[in-house]
Amino acid sequence: MKKILFLDSTHPILSLRFEEAGYVVEHDYTSTKEEVMNKIMNYFGVIIRSRFIIDKPFIEASSQLKFIGRVGAGLENIDLEYASFKNIQCINSPEGNRDAVAEHTLGMLLCLANNIVKANNEVKNGLWLREANRGFEIKGKTIAIIGFGNMGSAFAQRLIGFEAKVIAYDKYKSNFSSAIVEECTMEKVFNEADIVSFHVPYNSETHFLFEKKYINQFRKSIYLLNTSRGKVVKTDDLVEALKQKKVLGAALDVLEYESVALNNKDKEQWSESMNFLAMAQNVILTPHIAGWTVESNIKLSTIIADKVTEIFK
Repeated sequence: MKKILFLDSTHPILSLRFEEAGYVVEHDYTSTKEEVMNKIMNYFGVIIRSRFIIDKPFIEASSQLKFIGRVGAGLENIDLEYASFKNIQCINSPEGNRDAVAEHTLGMLLCLANNIVKANNEVKNGLWLREANRGFEIKGKTIAIIGFGNMGSAFAQRLIGFEAKVIAYDKYKSNFSSAIVEECTMEKVFNEADIVSFHVPYNSETHFLFEKKYINQFRKSIYLLNTSRGKVVKTDDLVEALKQKKVLGAALDVLEYESVALNNKDKEQWSESMNFLAMAQNVILTPHIAGWTVESNIKLSTIIADKVTEIFK
């Protein structure tokens, strides 16, 4: 019987759906990558989140593999080109957490606009500072969405009712203007944006996309939202822009250093730029949880199951 190997934990519904479809499901959350490679030739499919990179050597060892299911949106931890060469389907589920990401992004914007995190901490410490926490309204602002796929379009939908001008740039999409969003060029983004929200995949084109040269092209000072991938933003250049007030505030659910320099490490070991972000009153940080809701946990797995069973029915 065809076997599927789970390398990361997922919602139980995914295992159940595969078993109902006639697959044998096995779980291995502890073996090293090398140990997995020594047995991967026995499996029809693999389910992973972000445990390790599925690269050419891994794929080369996967002689029977027909699909790699990534429970999430991004596929940057898979060598897509070589997987395609080997006729292995790479399947993700961005539809599963787009609503969660959109709502989280909106929440972070509202926190920035109204100093909610800062004011909350002050009140809890006995400070009642009203004028120091005067915010701004979203109404009338121009919000630029960079990347208009599942996440970007869901965020645009959530902005209905705020009476903001929503524009969007996507290098690989066109003719998507609607009643809620205006498709535009990057030149228009640079000229008009008050708020910029990134919803792009991570790849060689988007690595450090938001850096000094990019920042300096904005005609106005902006607020930055990033719920895509941490290395889309070059942290050192963001910090410099915050100091120079070219960026008035930032809300970051993802960080350049998140998997290397933050997880269970003392703050004394953080970089100078990371310590600046941690101390800045106009910066909001969350630990890569924008797509991490009770509902998205179920939907991410359900969508993978739907896609696999449809493709291999």
